[in-house]
Amino acid sequence: MGDRADEGGDGVTTSRSRNKAGTGLKIERVWTTEGVHPYDEVSWERRDVVMTNWRDGSINFEQRGVEFPESWSVNAANIVTTKYFRGAVGTPEREWSLKQLIDRVVTTYRTAGEEYGYFASPADAEVFAHELTWMLLNQVFSFNSPVWFNVGTPSPQQVSACFILAVDDSMDSILDWYKEEGLIFKGGSGSGVNLSRIRSSRELLSSGGNASGPVSFMRGADASAGTIKSGGATRRAAKMVILDVDHPDIQEFVVTKAREEDKIRALRDAGFDMDLGGSDIVSVQYQNANNSVRVSDEFMTAVENDGGFDLRGRLDGSTIETVEAKKLFRSIAQAAWECADPGLQYDDTINGWHTCPETGRITASNPCSEYLHLDNSSCNLASLNLMKFLRADGGFEVEKFVKSVEFVITAMDISICFADFPTDKIGETSRAYRQLGIGYANLGALLMATGLPYDSDQGRSVAASITSLMTGTAYRRSAELAGVVGPYDGYARNAEPHKRVMRKHAAANDEIKPTSPVATAIVREATKQWTQGNKIGDKFGWRNAQASVLAPTGTIGFMMDCDTTGVEPDLALVKFKKLVGGGSMQIVNQTVPRALRSLGYPEEQVEAIVEHIADHGHVVDAPGLKPEHYPVFDCAMGERSIAPMGHVRMMAAIQPFVSGAISKTVNMPEAATVEDVEKIYFEGWKLGLKALAIYRDNCKVGQPLSVAKSNKATTPAAVETAAAAPAAPAAVEKVIEYRPVRKRLPKKRPSETVSFSVGGAEGYLTASSYPDDGLGEVFLKMSKQGSTLAGVMDAFSVAISIGLQYGVPLETFVSKFTNMRFEPAGMTDDPDVRMAASVMDYIFRRLALDFLPYERRAELGIFTAGERAAQLRAEADAEAAAVTGAELTAMASSAPVEAPAKTEAVAQPAQEMADVAAAKPAPSVGSSTELLEAVIGKAADAPLCFTCGTKMRPAGSCYVCEGCGSTSGCS
Repeated sequence: MGDRADEGGDGVTTSRSRNKAGTGLKIERVWTTEGVHPYDEVSWERRDVVMTNWRDGSINFEQRGVEFPESWSVNAANIVTTKYFRGAVGTPEREWSLKQLIDRVVTTYRTAGEEYGYFASPADAEVFAHELTWMLLNQVFSFNSPVWFNVGTPSPQQVSACFILAVDDSMDSILDWYKEEGLIFKGGSGSGVNLSRIRSSRELLSSGGNASGPVSFMRGADASAGTIKSGGATRRAAKMVILDVDHPDIQEFVVTKAREEDKIRALRDAGFDMDLGGSDIVSVQYQNANNSVRVSDEFMTAVENDGGFDLRGRLDGSTIETVEAKKLFRSIAQAAWECADPGLQYDDTINGWHTCPETGRITASNPCSEYLHLDNSSCNLASLNLMKFLRADGGFEVEKFVKSVEFVITAMDISICFADFPTDKIGETSRAYRQLGIGYANLGALLMATGLPYDSDQGRSVAASITSLMTGTAYRRSAELAGVVGPYDGYARNAEPHKRVMRKHAAANDEIKPTSPVATAIVREATKQWTQGNKIGDKFGWRNAQASVLAPTGTIGFMMDCDTTGVEPDLALVKFKKLVGGGSMQIVNQTVPRALRSLGYPEEQVEAIVEHIADHGHVVDAPGLKPEHYPVFDCAMGERSIAPMGHVRMMAAIQPFVSGAISKTVNMPEAATVEDVEKIYFEGWKLGLKALAIYRDNCKVGQPLSVAKSNKATTPAAVETAAAAPAAPAAVEKVIEYRPVRKRLPKKRPSETVSFSVGGAEGYLTASSYPDDGLGEVFLKMSKQGSTLAGVMDAFSVAISIGLQYGVPLETFVSKFTNMRFEPAGMTDDPDVRMAASVMDYIFRRLALDFLPYERRAELGIFTAGERAAQLRAEADAEAAAVTGAELTAMASSAPVEAPAKTEAVAQPAQEMADVAAAKPAPSVGSSTELLEAVIGKAADAPLCFTCGTKMRPAGSCYVCEGCGSTSGCS
């Protein structure tokens, strides 16, 4: 991005002042070409975005003719259109092109950058705007959602997604907390607060009575959050509540949500609707917040040594009670085992990396625990798409990554100059300390694509190297900005501790042990960035009190078409993909074939392995795949899931190179024990994490239950941390057993018989259906009566028929028996199924064609000859429409409001396929999580989206909806 125009200028002023000395940044081109606008380098097309209501199928959003690059997925375009385009739908003011959205944001950043003296000349400002435009257009990075919501609009220019509040031991402060939290929730953001300053219920009021205690006041805040959510928000209010481990009410705080979970079970068994979003769930408390205990080194050492620990009064610090540290730690683990709360935040580690201790301690975090800094402050986030820096040969674009971090950090700091904040106190702190949170997404995809297991020394080495390079470059740019427009206002009083933390980061970088040429090159550059940055910082200070966090990247991850969010591994090897003409299909993650090629597999084997994954959802027993390569394809869920400690080790590898923390929940299998939770929490402290939360499958009643019997055995692959101690006693629950009921066919039923030939072997298939046209009986006739083959076919027919009558879906049989290979196989006499891998393959393809709706067959890849022909025509029409699309783009530039009406042919290139899709019901599977459930036969613990009703998928410590982009936490 170039050097400053004058490192030695007098540009070091306060952070609020403009650059008066005439110095500024010289901007060099990295991604763009001089004389060519970024918009002219991509192909554009028009699309229709129509979103339906999951309850009744009615249309709740419709905007036709929106303009996006051809390379953007349907999901990315849908989410940007519904979430980020401003203006009332159907009015001329409504944005209809991605160009308008990017221009609205980038123009604001450029104007503010020039106004506040960031650039050496107008020409540098223009290059900066073009580079930022190119990166956003090509999905190299994204700002957090509030930037897209607010920047360049008449609304307040709020750019931050994460907030930390403060509450003191007075009613005025507590009521201010309720109000400030409500204002933040109203704007769709989240906040966190530490309640440890509030005196405990075991202390006295000035009037002589007993205090209520913080847990009591939590009830009021929880009710407020729930009311604001139910009053119109489309997601739960995102909030974090923290209590110090030495607070006298800590034991009550620890069990609050676990005890409420007991209530949920009792009410559910009594017949009340206690599912997520159920009508009766509002009767239980503390459901709108994540809870965390702030533990100290003193406490953890007492746990390690089996010692006592003092709970101290808030008024005078006197000891109220001495408890057994190990017993209290066990109660924390027990509660987390039961309901996933509370998580832990490691206080001394957090404050040991604090750049501004002279201003105040870090006491709290945002709801997802990645932003940790001063009370009454906020953090502005942006995330880079790591896959954009992966070269075809498996190398990493180190230089482009460095330059991209420079651009993003510069833009993020500019935003604080013009940003608005929800409260005056937050605004003052944010402007004085200018906290930024650059991060990344697609780490899991990057590691898999390069053939590295997520849970491996090689994978952790690459992840640590990239994170160190990102943060080192961010702080180096921050130091350069301090030389141009001055350090943050609070730097002078915190200069020495800030320098100390920078040295700690640099020392941690020196400890990285690269295990590959790629990691070696990245670490070499990271060392250079830390050395240069600390040298410049010693001279000018730093512009920002913090630079990096690792956020969930939920909605913006979809905007960038990322396969994985934040630091997460792949959710699964198969996922659900929306199609341009409507409908959807199951695909194998495109990272998989790239990984196989990186590992040296020939193309024929790649195709065979991908086909196996498509059929089974995992790589176990894939043809030709070496068992030593299985770990490369381990995922967060499924047949081969990453062990809990694998997640913890990855977090520990990258934590020393992050200013804040890491938003990530360590998923544990249902068979995990309380001792396993204890070990995870203890190892998190030992490994230097700042925050850690766990989630044990099916520990919450308000989540879907398993639909298949889960494996109760604790295996090394499933629970690496299993201990020899017996499992914690599970709560005795009322078990309601549901038995299937056989639905027999009537004596007289419609049927049809098909004669077939597969590889020369002939036979007959007779299928009988219920009067409502559902398949209920199958008879197969091959060979002579009395032969072994005829007997096997008769028995098989009876088994399939009884299964159908007991309610086994036909698609289940189809998915199991198609692609089964054995002789006879080959050509058939059926025009819709020209080739069959076996008789079973043919029979169930024929049954699917005759009895399954189009969408179900599309998911299974089964089409009639006519449908395949229509697909080919659609592809041909799409190629022809590319030229027409370019003409329409030119027309749109002169008549943007009317242009959408002229693009019907481009949006729907294959009318035949559209007609078929329109005549069929919607598929039951609507997201990658639901698809994964179908593959592994076990329900995933994820809530339904309050907006569109599809099952959400994990994103850090939150959840995100693939259908509409809504999140359960911070944007």
